[in-house]
Amino acid sequence: MLPLIVLLLLWQVLGDPRSPYFPPPSTWAAALIDRTSAGDLAPAVLATFQSVAAALVLATGLGVGIGGLIGASPALERCLGPTLEFLRTLPPPTIVPVAALLIGVNQEMKLSVIVFAALWPVLLNTTSGVRSLHPTLLEVARSLQLGAIAQVTKIFLPALLPSILTGVRVAAPLAIIVSLLAEMLTLMPGLGALLLMAQRNFNAAEVFGLLAVVGSFGFIINAVLAAFESWALMPQGRS
Repeated sequence: MLPLIVLLLLWQVLGDPRSPYFPPPSTWAAALIDRTSAGDLAPAVLATFQSVAAALVLATGLGVGIGGLIGASPALERCLGPTLEFLRTLPPPTIVPVAALLIGVNQEMKLSVIVFAALWPVLLNTTSGVRSLHPTLLEVARSLQLGAIAQVTKIFLPALLPSILTGVRVAAPLAIIVSLLAEMLTLMPGLGALLLMAQRNFNAAEVFGLLAVVGSFGFIINAVLAAFESWALMPQGRS
């Protein structure tokens, strides 16, 4: 954090407010204040946040479910493996036009694209976690004669939690990037659309200001996930 602060201070001192390409940070703040006064910034941040949060929840649920099944069943892995590997390698920018054609330019399309990109880290980490489970856990479940739901909630999910949370933390920045990309390509409400419009208007101060907002947005989400991970992995956090 300190190098970034020093860089911004140097930029502020040495930068020229009249520069069309590298305006100092003080002009960024002024541009963001203008955008806030116009009533555009807060709704855009909220729209992007809602999309990212909903996509992470859906991607986590799907990734844990599919990854758990694949990790527990070698036959299912052989059946679905090639298809999943093909889908995983598709770049998100190529998915947006296809999704827009099939679903339409709406919130469901945006959410689908973000989930598609964020799904894979959770799925792969869950699959790896299931494969690395110690056989003793299975013996404990059989010895205690636990039902299927009790096995999942009391034994397997706690054991897989580190792998799942690692996947979610990897998926979070991907969700932000793809959300911005979808908003730029479709001009749906969000920070991506504001960024694109500022770039088209050659408003460098607003572009840099919005980039600072996006960076802060990602920093906050990562900090929240890191704090939740620290809490969840503590013994009292799961009690």
